[in-house]
Amino acid sequence: MQVTQIAAEGLKREYKVTVPASEIESRVQSRLEKLAKTIRLPGFRPGKAPLPLLKKQYGRSILGEVLEEAVDEGSRKTIGDNQLRPALRPKIEVTSFDEGKDLEFAMKLEVLPEVPQVDLDAIALTKLVAEPQPEKIEEAIQNFARARQKFEPLAEPRPAQDGDQLVIDFEGRIDGELFPGGAAKDFPLRLGAKAMVPGFEEQLVGATPGETRAVKITFPEDYGNKDVAGKEAVFTVTVKEVKAPVAVEINDDWAKELGFESLAELKETFEKRFNEEYQSVSRARLKRELLDQLAEKYPFEVPTGMVDLEFEAIWKQLKDEMERTGAGFEEAGKSEDELKEEYRKIAERRVRLGLILSDIGTRNEIKVEGEELRQAAVREAMRFPGQERKVLEFFQSNPNALDQLRAPIFEDKVCDFIFSRAQVSEKTVPVEELMKDPDEEEAQQPAADGEAAAASGNATA
Repeated sequence: MQVTQIAAEGLKREYKVTVPASEIESRVQSRLEKLAKTIRLPGFRPGKAPLPLLKKQYGRSILGEVLEEAVDEGSRKTIGDNQLRPALRPKIEVTSFDEGKDLEFAMKLEVLPEVPQVDLDAIALTKLVAEPQPEKIEEAIQNFARARQKFEPLAEPRPAQDGDQLVIDFEGRIDGELFPGGAAKDFPLRLGAKAMVPGFEEQLVGATPGETRAVKITFPEDYGNKDVAGKEAVFTVTVKEVKAPVAVEINDDWAKELGFESLAELKETFEKRFNEEYQSVSRARLKRELLDQLAEKYPFEVPTGMVDLEFEAIWKQLKDEMERTGAGFEEAGKSEDELKEEYRKIAERRVRLGLILSDIGTRNEIKVEGEELRQAAVREAMRFPGQERKVLEFFQSNPNALDQLRAPIFEDKVCDFIFSRAQVSEKTVPVEELMKDPDEEEAQQPAADGEAAAASGNATA
């Protein structure tokens, strides 16, 4: 077997591999002799069938197996002898072969780049932190109480007003035709809760029990159901009952009704939830800053094939979302070509960051343990009530699906390791600043690139 390098440009490699005809023939002959010992042919005793007859009957099938084996071995030998690290599966093309002649095939591939070693101790990051504001906690408790507010029938009939609960029957029509999901009976609706399409609740203010009204609305252009989005509809609404809200006194007794020992414990629970939310956002902002630094300080060439795969995944997700919402490129304010160029840059960034994090994880022996994967699978299964067992069985029988869970866990563990080595200082900021979208902040700066941090498989951004 002879291997000749044809091209080496950047990360791309191309080799010509030649397998002598004598080696192919020898392998075919060996297969035939082995077959002759076991096969039974009519008119011949076991193991006595002549090789020429076997070759005539099975030769093409055996030759195909031998060629496939030769190409596989030749590819592995080329990779091993040249100490290559393929980024993706090599592309193989048989360029020449006739029976009795040499087998020649071309192997094209991209190799993984040499990733620059990151000086973890030199990374400086600022962690934004915020404390729950007492007024925010009070507001949250007020909303919590309002969501669980009780209603009672009116002592004296009167027109409905904001804050009342109506019990209604309704039917919606578009161009005179009923549409799916546009009707309900005995539906409880609190006026002012903004639970319905804009304009619906306002037209029921002043209604009385037994009254029927025609409520005209226009569904928003970005409405979830694209079949009705942007269309005008007329609802025939019958008010069956008007109920008034029962005043809620927020005190220890009310908190005990909800299962808490006291109002103070309820407030502590809300404070804890706010803290958890802020800590989650704080970590996400810190991770974003880390990835931005890595992308800026460690540029290097990445395999085009990996970028292509990442871009295709991003673009498919975008197209699926556009199809779901009925949106077009006009809404993005850019042409299709401009968006493709933008998302390709994001794909390249993700691949580069994925390689950096993978290298750091490998150098520092960071691994995802089996128990961590099991817990991730359980969390995923919990998202599908009633189908938990099926989801778990799916992950157990599909290694590729399990790898999809492994990637984000590995990424987070590597980031946590970097945080432990980097110089991380804390900065207390108002909640509004912590919760602000980093992309909005960058959009106000002339040099901002506006890319969002995300992860996809082994590539991260």
